[in-house]
Amino acid sequence: MSRSAKIEDDAPNVARRAETDLDPKDWEAFRREAHRGLDLMIDYLSHVRRRKVWQPAPDSVRARFRAGLPQKGKPLAGLIDEFEQFILPYANGNLHPLFMGWVHGAGTPTGMVAEMLAAGLNANCGGRDHIAIEVEKQIALWLAEAFEFPRDSSGVFVTGTSMANFVAAVVARTDALGEKVRRGGLKEALQLVGYASQEAHGSIERAFEIAGIGGAYLRRLPVDRSRRMDVEALRGTIAKDRAAGLLPFLVVGSAGTVNTGSIDALDALAELCAGEDLWFHIDGAFGALCVLSPDLKPLVKGIERADSIALDFHKWLHVPYDAGFFLCRHPQVHRQTFMSTAAYLARAPRGLAAADIWPCDLGPDLSRGFRALKTWFTFEAYGVERLGDAIAQTCRVAQHLESLIEHSAVFELCAGARLNIVCFSVRGDTTGELNREVVMDLHETGVAAPSITRLEGRPVIRAAIVNHRTRAADMDAFVVAAEASVKQIRAARAGS
Repeated sequence: MSRSAKIEDDAPNVARRAETDLDPKDWEAFRREAHRGLDLMIDYLSHVRRRKVWQPAPDSVRARFRAGLPQKGKPLAGLIDEFEQFILPYANGNLHPLFMGWVHGAGTPTGMVAEMLAAGLNANCGGRDHIAIEVEKQIALWLAEAFEFPRDSSGVFVTGTSMANFVAAVVARTDALGEKVRRGGLKEALQLVGYASQEAHGSIERAFEIAGIGGAYLRRLPVDRSRRMDVEALRGTIAKDRAAGLLPFLVVGSAGTVNTGSIDALDALAELCAGEDLWFHIDGAFGALCVLSPDLKPLVKGIERADSIALDFHKWLHVPYDAGFFLCRHPQVHRQTFMSTAAYLARAPRGLAAADIWPCDLGPDLSRGFRALKTWFTFEAYGVERLGDAIAQTCRVAQHLESLIEHSAVFELCAGARLNIVCFSVRGDTTGELNREVVMDLHETGVAAPSITRLEGRPVIRAAIVNHRTRAADMDAFVVAAEASVKQIRAARAGS
């Protein structure tokens, strides 16, 4: 047998099969089913108030997702049917006006269409010279304008503020130690130390852990009666750390804390950081977007002086998940932190590999989706005035809830609406056990979805009003339902 004949005989069977692709054989049939899927979701959004906020998936439904790896494909029509039966009824509920447990955006029909268009385009936004990169650059320009940053400020989409806070930590690390830290690590450097309040988000500590700085070197500063970082305590802690031979490098201010929506004294923190030569980063996951509302913008005075800002478009702007962003005043330091010299990322003077700065030079991701399109659609479709008013409306609704709680014979206020979050408790529930029962009961009945947080050491009920669909009347119904839940639980306990 000749050598060529043996190679042909040993070739895998796949080599002898007819060439094919993954496109539909019948494009018109596919079009009909795709339109049916779109109609299904439009109906779902337009009828959102008719459904329960949340319901658990029964065991029979969960079993569907324990099946083995499919060997043969199914028609799109069948998959849409399965989506409607097994997935759509059991979502986490953040589209509903009475979903208030966590700071989740509610999405918009426009954003849904934009996400579909981006998926069809399937652009890899790590880099190269194509129009999706220009769209992302425009978002950075718009944010620079909104936050009064220099026009050449750099920005990059990430999954969310947790990742943006990590990006901030490593950029600030580069600012403090120089680009050499990327190769040499932290071994020869002074121990870095950073600062945030006790109310700051847990992602900041995680960022310190991942960046190799160490969670123990994030100082958690006390807060004042308004739950804002104690600036004088910060000043004293920095002095002590310097005296101990540590290297202070970063202060993280909160624009909208997760527990109560408190905003640190950003102007005072900016002044301190300028005097101490520290990087000033703001975790503005949702609260940074107060700048879009003339009524709320004064609350974040000083944000324009930050070195960097982290925020989520998928919260108060309701861009479909996920769409986080990191904005940096110092583009050179930003690039020094992430830019790679790998041959496969080399730039060319012309062609698809052209352009100076790619998004992969500004963050940890190389493969990246087209998050900018749904954000661009949102800004263009609604405009800043309407978006800002939707944000302010949630704060007004939260103030209405605060008033209802203050006049309730069943509940007591624990933290009022500084922005859009209200925390309250059943009167006399010193352990928080009844608060927990009320929240679980509201979830299981599908009436509303608040959450539990801890204030002064006890579990309390937390209602975060984020949804652009939520109205004052929804709060009226929520309080009535919550009071009825308390009565029912107490009656059940008395009868047992």
